[in-house]
Amino acid sequence: MKSLSGAVGLLERALGYTIGSLTAVTPEALSRPTPCPDWDLRALLHHLADSLAALYEAIDDGHVTIDVSDANSGRLDEAAGLVVLIRDRARRVLGFWACESDGDGDGDGDGHGDGDRLIAVGDRPMRADMMACVGAIEIAVHGWDVYQACGPPRPIPPALAADLLELAPAFVTDAERPSRFAAPVPTSPTASDGERLVAFLGRDPT
Repeated sequence: MKSLSGAVGLLERALGYTIGSLTAVTPEALSRPTPCPDWDLRALLHHLADSLAALYEAIDDGHVTIDVSDANSGRLDEAAGLVVLIRDRARRVLGFWACESDGDGDGDGDGHGDGDRLIAVGDRPMRADMMACVGAIEIAVHGWDVYQACGPPRPIPPALAADLLELAPAFVTDAERPSRFAAPVPTSPTASDGERLVAFLGRDPT
């Protein structure tokens, strides 16, 4: 497992990739299909905003509500508004998690710089470093989804993909399928780490 600072660095890289995907979001694109069969781009962006809200809640309050959709104030339907909402939440998430990894916690001097800090996810505890890694995996793959929906597709950066692929089997188990992730998709022996990662998470990389 990565240290908390290493996990937050991974989260920062995933956020950078995914925020880049938002430049292609237009009002016309909101109704386009995504690699997630039940979601068009609008639904995917709302989910991404909710996921960021959950990561913020995790580090700010020490717990995550399983369904955070009610906390997504505004539920904006307009493309530019959704992009602003996601970018703003991404900045807040990264800022708070960076403070945590520096040992400042939420700025109150409590010294929570340890990845052993437990965050309640529903009725289950999860270490802070694990939560950051899970967030990085989800955020990066949803960035890939946005690129696929809006075009042109852009693969997850090779080094980021390799790091996430190494961690993914520890977090995406059979218990997570099919509720959160579809069954893995077979890949060719020559598939890149990015292709293997999205395939492992139930997406067709071709």
